[in-house]
Amino acid sequence: MQIQPASLAFTLLLGILAAVPYSGIDINVPALAATGATFGKSASDASLTMSAFMVSLAAAPLLYGPVSDRLGRKPVVVFGILLFVVASLACAAAQSLSVLLICRFVQGAGAASTAITFAIIRDLFGGPAARAKIANVVIAINVVTVIAPTAGAALLTLGSWRLIYAVQAGIGAILLLAVLVGFAESARLDPAGRLSPAVLASYLRVLTHPVSFAYILVGAAGGATVFAYVTGSSLFFIDVAGLQPRQYGLIFSACSAAVTGGAFLDGRLGHRGISPAQVVTVGLALPAVAACTLLAMTLTGWTPPALVAALLIVVAFAFGMTMPNVMNATMQPLPEIAGAVGAAAGSIQLTAGATSSALVAALFDGRSALSMSAVMAACSLLALTGYWLLARPAERRIPFAANLETPT
Repeated sequence: MQIQPASLAFTLLLGILAAVPYSGIDINVPALAATGATFGKSASDASLTMSAFMVSLAAAPLLYGPVSDRLGRKPVVVFGILLFVVASLACAAAQSLSVLLICRFVQGAGAASTAITFAIIRDLFGGPAARAKIANVVIAINVVTVIAPTAGAALLTLGSWRLIYAVQAGIGAILLLAVLVGFAESARLDPAGRLSPAVLASYLRVLTHPVSFAYILVGAAGGATVFAYVTGSSLFFIDVAGLQPRQYGLIFSACSAAVTGGAFLDGRLGHRGISPAQVVTVGLALPAVAACTLLAMTLTGWTPPALVAALLIVVAFAFGMTMPNVMNATMQPLPEIAGAVGAAAGSIQLTAGATSSALVAALFDGRSALSMSAVMAACSLLALTGYWLLARPAERRIPFAANLETPT
């Protein structure tokens, strides 16, 4: 029996699908040391499994997106989840770190298929309805982000790191069944174009569309701000401020909860008729102010951990408010290639995030929050500037109000 798109069950399915890549990262974090010990390697060597997963997670959607525009969303998601299940089982059975790295790369390629969740939303919803659905998906992702590390630690105490991968395979199998039984094809396919994916042509359209590409850049800069604090916060709170990992975990959970709160508030504001432009303006200004305040504090040598945590929570809350609107605006102008748009947006955002994380780690001085605050300030100001100088002017030149209606 197919699940109706307007139902809560459908929203939950979309949210869980979108959270698969994040769970594949966070649930394995507690097991890095144990994984390395099994193969006689260090935890830092085992952390390469994260890199392998994220590389394929960033690259694979670039193929999935255009293919889903021609062949449909359902076949791509089914293939990807099946690949995820098989690779998860292979990870659980791996007998060397090199084999595990290969399996993690394949696992990430499978998980990446769920990146077309936003394209599915664009297929079925428009305007405020799409904005609300995206907000709900963001909430689901962040709930998983909060739960996954604790779940990983619990599984590690019950068994070994191999049990974590086995559980991922089981979850993937349940999702595969749910998609096969409950999900109907959402894309409006053109039979004449099914055998000619024209991948490069699709991406050329995305990268040359003034509205979509402007919002991709805004989203990438906003995402890079968040990646900077994710990397830098652990370095500051544990290595500089001397907090225990458990205490830092509470701060990180509070930030994840703040993203969820921001997405929830955005959904409420949408129902009250508050325009996306107003929400995005506030949502981009808040992190810029918070990050610049943190940078000023760092330069003066005054960084009380409680205040630093409060500023990071503000940044996380604003990201939750902004992201649904930015993604919705990115997808709206090119509904016929929504898969390619979503793939390009996700890949560019992951690349920007990885770059900002690397900068924070490379510039960390071991005694302050300077690298984190500087990168956060730069990225947040880029996001705000990009919105006002690129995205908003492009929207005024190329209105796409006709695309804001619910698809039929």
